[in-house]
Amino acid sequence: MKCILPLLAVAMSGAIADAHAATSQPIKDFVGHATYGTVKISPTGEYLAITVDQGDQDVLTVLRTSDLKVLKINQLPEKKSIGSFYWTSPERLMFNSVKKMGGYAQPSPTGEWYAVNADGSQPRPLIHYGAQDSTQRGKTVGNQGFSLLDTLRDDDQNVIMQSISYRSSEGGNTEVVKMDTLTGRRTSLGRAPKENCSIALDAEKMPRFAICSSSKNEDGEYEERSELYRRDGSSWTLLNSSKSDGKHLDVVRTTHEGTVYASEDDEKAPAAIGTLDVTTGTFNKLFQDPVAEVSDMIWSTDDNTLIGVVTEAGTPAVKLLNEDHPDAEIYASLASAFEGQMVDFSSYTQDGKKIIVSVYSDNNPGELYLYDRDTGKARFLMARRPQLNKAQMASIRSFSLTTKDGKRIYGYLTIPHGSDGKNLPLIVNPHGGPIGPRDNWGFNPETQLFASRGYATLQVNFRGSSGYGKAFQDAGHRQWDQGIQNDILEATHWAIDNGYVNRDRICIYGGSFGGYSALMAPIREPGLFQCAFGYVGVYDVDMLFKKGDIPQRDSGLRYLRRTHGSDRADWNRASPALRAGEVKIPVYLAAGARDERAVPEQTELMNKALIAAGNKPEGMIIQSGEMHGFYGEEARVNLYTEMLNFFQRHIGDGKGSVGNSTPVSEAK
Repeated sequence: MKCILPLLAVAMSGAIADAHAATSQPIKDFVGHATYGTVKISPTGEYLAITVDQGDQDVLTVLRTSDLKVLKINQLPEKKSIGSFYWTSPERLMFNSVKKMGGYAQPSPTGEWYAVNADGSQPRPLIHYGAQDSTQRGKTVGNQGFSLLDTLRDDDQNVIMQSISYRSSEGGNTEVVKMDTLTGRRTSLGRAPKENCSIALDAEKMPRFAICSSSKNEDGEYEERSELYRRDGSSWTLLNSSKSDGKHLDVVRTTHEGTVYASEDDEKAPAAIGTLDVTTGTFNKLFQDPVAEVSDMIWSTDDNTLIGVVTEAGTPAVKLLNEDHPDAEIYASLASAFEGQMVDFSSYTQDGKKIIVSVYSDNNPGELYLYDRDTGKARFLMARRPQLNKAQMASIRSFSLTTKDGKRIYGYLTIPHGSDGKNLPLIVNPHGGPIGPRDNWGFNPETQLFASRGYATLQVNFRGSSGYGKAFQDAGHRQWDQGIQNDILEATHWAIDNGYVNRDRICIYGGSFGGYSALMAPIREPGLFQCAFGYVGVYDVDMLFKKGDIPQRDSGLRYLRRTHGSDRADWNRASPALRAGEVKIPVYLAAGARDERAVPEQTELMNKALIAAGNKPEGMIIQSGEMHGFYGEEARVNLYTEMLNFFQRHIGDGKGSVGNSTPVSEAK
């Protein structure tokens, strides 16, 4: 499909940028791919395994810990990416295959699993599509999906996996199997009591709990329900049902010593973390925050003790639950050494003597250190984005406010480095979703890019966002154009009223649902925004029920009815494409030609509607090869070049464009 660029941008592509832009760090430095993704140290500490993002494909690199020499780069064919990976022995890795769906969509598992030694020897497809042989090696999966439950610390050859068969005729469709990572042979350890269950193991690594869920009530409509079962021998006993008592119980893990950690959610306050009495099913609370969910757990290096939890109402807060534990003392010491930054035990050796420590902050993209328990020292390993100077990055201020209808909402304001934080041009940046995703404190390459050009950025965890309890999240249903937009608009006024922002220099930009908000917020409050940039957005609710991957599933249709209802008048009111005449400001649109979530027809419809209303967008990109969020570096650089030029024209300093546009007529 063609990439249609604005005539104005093409004409300006050869123009000399203003002095500020000429000395700014290149766009590529912000939007290019990071040095590393997930990092795990091998059980004996000899190797590091690291995922590396190469755009539309992630590879798995194995390094020698001592000198960071690359030993092996594992790359899958057909642009498949390596998803989750695990050390199953001191020498062997196991990983699955995924297909990337775009920057805003979760990767989709292909169903395939592989194993390979650190040096690249003994590669083996363990689960794959193809003919099944008599030895069960690399058995074909068909309609099965597998996930890893346990690597078995004391067994270097086998792992425990969970298999879900989507068309099973044998009772429950979830099965637990022991699998040999050298041959692919599998042995069944038990099945779940019914469909749509996940399994948790006991200390002996046998199936012990089943957490079964449903998204359908008696009327066939969307309602989240759960049940917790305990396995006794070959039979299952119901311990908890959310339908009966309104509480969701979930097993987090069972330690080697037999402690069962669990969570309890009453659908009102944020979920609590605690332990579960296996005999009675009684939940014993260890921690619960009145505002925010637990976003991360800090475990001891022997995996037996939960030593701390992290909550993120605004800036992350760490609560150590067992301050006297030796690992808690190490964590506290490291946190003190990296004051003002978040510290995490990323992975550790089996004896706990070496710990990979991840450090990040609002102006630190991320760094890895290797902590040695014997010496008490942390050795620097690598930086996530070494081309960016932390000292020159923007800072993020968290804030909260109470809305006119009484909801407490939280958000973040990114302030450019060197600024006094007053009277700034502002980009309002709603996140996607809207039900589930959220914004977080931490390094954000996109808002840092905006800050490098002098713009503040406002991000709001509006109703519907995760992290603040199920009641807050559910409050976003049927509120796309009402309550959610109210939260965004009220936060924008908060920034104005507190003097951070020049009210005459505000634009709005977002991706996915944020693209929807970029067009709906100016409809809701004319005159507040000077321009709007919609990226991989949804603009017509009726089309959302007919096109894309969500309506292809019954559960997806139930979800759409839950969040949009079935009244066509409500759909029309909530569709920017049907209210294009109310958008009175300059607009720019961008979408991926292969987007299966917010199909490009959504963007094309919005474009046609604006043209019909006499407000032709200044540009529209339909990027070939890209999906729900662009991966390709060239496509990303061009996107942000166009975006910054667009902002410069409408809320910039009036001296010229930012960056250089690529004057092409078609995206290759």
